[in-house]
Amino acid sequence: MSSWNHSGGPAEILLIEDNPGDVRLTREAFKEGQIENTLHVAKDGVEALDFLFKRGEYADAPCPDIILLDLNLPGKNGDEVLEEIRDDPHLSRIPVIVLTSSEAESDIVKSYELRANAYLTKPVNPVEFIETIQSFKSFWLSIVRLPPCDNQ
Repeated sequence: MSSWNHSGGPAEILLIEDNPGDVRLTREAFKEGQIENTLHVAKDGVEALDFLFKRGEYADAPCPDIILLDLNLPGKNGDEVLEEIRDDPHLSRIPVIVLTSSEAESDIVKSYELRANAYLTKPVNPVEFIETIQSFKSFWLSIVRLPPCDNQ
């Protein structure tokens, strides 16, 4: 199974996640899913925004086709990152999927108020975590048509 983005190439995915174990499991799930993609990782909200706004070492960073965002991040938290993405006319159309351990109704409501495209709770069980990521991939990278990037 292969993925496509607006340019016909592998999907560019930005994972914003500070937990190395979750990053490893996500990479494993993408590898097992055989969906062509390039996974970029930002370990906190500040690094993610530098990547998205092409600042500093990220001057040549690609515009992601989709963003996986943890809420519990050091520095700028996920809500702050999501708010900045949605406030920028060049980034606002990128689908943002919240992928977090929080099951709090207030976090779910706030994420959707900030215009997250989906909210997924990370399972604690590694096998279930991988299954969740693979379900995400099957839908968002195989079925959904992603918008072209407008990050100039």
